[in-house]
Amino acid sequence: MNKLLEMTQKFPETELWNDSCSCKELSYALENGGSGATTNPVIVFNVLKGELPEWEDTIRQIVKDNPSYTEDDLAWSLIKAMGAKAAGLMIDQFNKTNGQRGRISFQTNAKYYQNKEMMVKQALDLASTVENSQIKLPASKAGIEAMEELTYKGVSINATVSFTVAQAIQVAEAVERGLKRREAEGIDTSKMHPVCTIMAGRVDDYLKAHYGKTDTLISSEAYEQAGVAVFKKAYRLYKERGYRTKLLVAAFRNRHHFEDFIGGDLILTIPYKWQRKYNTSTVEVKNNMDTPVDQKVLDELLTHEEFVKAYDENFPIEQFQHYGAFLATMNQFLGGYDSLIQLVRNYMVI
Repeated sequence: MNKLLEMTQKFPETELWNDSCSCKELSYALENGGSGATTNPVIVFNVLKGELPEWEDTIRQIVKDNPSYTEDDLAWSLIKAMGAKAAGLMIDQFNKTNGQRGRISFQTNAKYYQNKEMMVKQALDLASTVENSQIKLPASKAGIEAMEELTYKGVSINATVSFTVAQAIQVAEAVERGLKRREAEGIDTSKMHPVCTIMAGRVDDYLKAHYGKTDTLISSEAYEQAGVAVFKKAYRLYKERGYRTKLLVAAFRNRHHFEDFIGGDLILTIPYKWQRKYNTSTVEVKNNMDTPVDQKVLDELLTHEEFVKAYDENFPIEQFQHYGAFLATMNQFLGGYDSLIQLVRNYMVI
């Protein structure tokens, strides 16, 4: 049996999502017990690079039907179309689980990460694309404020550009405030499914990039488990405090990012290439979520300031968008959006 299918059958609380809106890749994930999928401008651009012939007629039709559209309008219409197609593969799961599974995540424009009002406005529009939507917003100060408001309005959020325990806590608290506001007005929340991402592999990436430029020597074991340590601390706090938001692991880079999370009440959003790697691996499918990171590894990490920032639940919210991993990821998302715009421009300027 494939390792991912074995995991989803042995530990149904450990969800598998496909880290892309490609229907081909999503179908593979669904065959292995998958229950969700995601988009962002980088993902959409990469899917188009690999599947452009399948989407050219859709792009041309959007251009033909909307002569006044800007290239941004075209890009977002295409994102919605791609997300809606993937969502159709999961709508039965969504209906059978009362909204707890079978969702497609749409990500708001990265350019809005400092503007609560613009994020809320676009999120409401994206959420209306399909019934089984989930809306991704960056875990900046403004983004977290937007998450509370959107939760109150009935939108299931997915916090992204998130790397620290403090971000995860602030997201969960904002969602609780939004849910309680709904409940105080007698509005149902049973179908909502809030999620908070921790991009474990990007924590590792940032520490390697940051300390690689210095005279600091950090062991490979520490580098490879930094994101795992951050996630496991956030997970423990979530369980202790009873938050209704579900944690999600993203940015897969190594064996730990699969093996160490098996058995947890969480989501793994795994890129297709890593799904295939894990499926053919020798990983034993057993509950490892409650096994802490080796204390020697954690002690080593805690001697380095940039890891401490990610591990400290009291890291200030005003600093979230200035943390190195946030800056690197936001710049990539902004660049990915620019690449997507350049691609669709070729179908307009002809």
